[in-house]
Amino acid sequence: MFEQLEDVQIRLEEILMRLSEPGAADDPRAFQQLMKQQAELQPVADAYGAYRKNEDTIADSLELLDEESDPEMKEMLREELSEAKKKQGQLEQQLRLLLLPKDPNDDKNVIVEIRAGAGGEEAALFAYEIYRMYVKYAEGKGWKTELASLDETGLGGFKECTFMIKGNGAYSCLKYESGVHRVQRVPATESGGRIHTSTCTVAVMPEATDDITIDIPEKDVRIDVMRASGNGGQCVNTTDSAVRLTHYPTGIVIYSQTEKSQLQNKAKAWALLKAKLYDLELQKRHDEEADLRRSQIGTGDRSEKIRTYNFPQGRVTDHRIKLTLHQLDSVLNGDLTELINGLTTADQTAKLAKMENH
Repeated sequence: MFEQLEDVQIRLEEILMRLSEPGAADDPRAFQQLMKQQAELQPVADAYGAYRKNEDTIADSLELLDEESDPEMKEMLREELSEAKKKQGQLEQQLRLLLLPKDPNDDKNVIVEIRAGAGGEEAALFAYEIYRMYVKYAEGKGWKTELASLDETGLGGFKECTFMIKGNGAYSCLKYESGVHRVQRVPATESGGRIHTSTCTVAVMPEATDDITIDIPEKDVRIDVMRASGNGGQCVNTTDSAVRLTHYPTGIVIYSQTEKSQLQNKAKAWALLKAKLYDLELQKRHDEEADLRRSQIGTGDRSEKIRTYNFPQGRVTDHRIKLTLHQLDSVLNGDLTELINGLTTADQTAKLAKMENH
């Protein structure tokens, strides 16, 4: 571990020197890349500096203990030593976490797809509530949301919807949300008071940015333009503004209708298609790395049941980490912090254990 940390310090010093050189900002792209690298390495170097300083404190305390004869001073030094040793363990754990391989997609925006599953109209209403939950969570983080496509039901539910969440670190927070979400409650249309179980499927994909090459030959895509359907403002339903892309090799169909202009809808549809193809590649790699997959939280399979929202008991249970919260209302209003922190910690713990076993 310490060899790695020394390398980090050397690399950081090189970056700081390059950033301080005259004309360093003349190439904005290279300058931005250096700034990004510094931001990633600085917390590791700072933590290592604190670790080394605390190590010196332990050494000094031990030396003074050997030399000191006064009982009161000895007791004070023992307390200092005990505190420093406790702190050293915490700093070491912090360093191990900082040295875990970083997911290259963590800082990216995300594209979220929600589809109603089993349960008919009740499942569609639940899909809407899950959409609202993520929008509220994003608002709380100061992130922006953009609806890309939507298929509504007559009662206000969502058969399916696709939207983007734009914010630094969006993927790092939301990447554990992919899977089947299940609701248990008495539907408003149920006269007998029986509890029904309905589901919706969530897929969270990192936005495919310019640093990723996704080659989509034009011959592989059919582009159709049409009038938008469903609720819309002035012009939305009266012009051929909606765009549908059909990707022949994969069978993926992207539909975008939320913007007034065909150009905007087309740009949004292409961005969604790129993200889908990138996500397919990620899933392919994920499936190939069977050992890594077993060590992660859940299987990463979109068909895996990950969470249950139980209305009669007012609870939310995440099955992957066996965490139950009796805070259903606040969770559905976007308070996902405890769930996301629990999933992140569990994932880090699993990765640390795997790293220490190798």
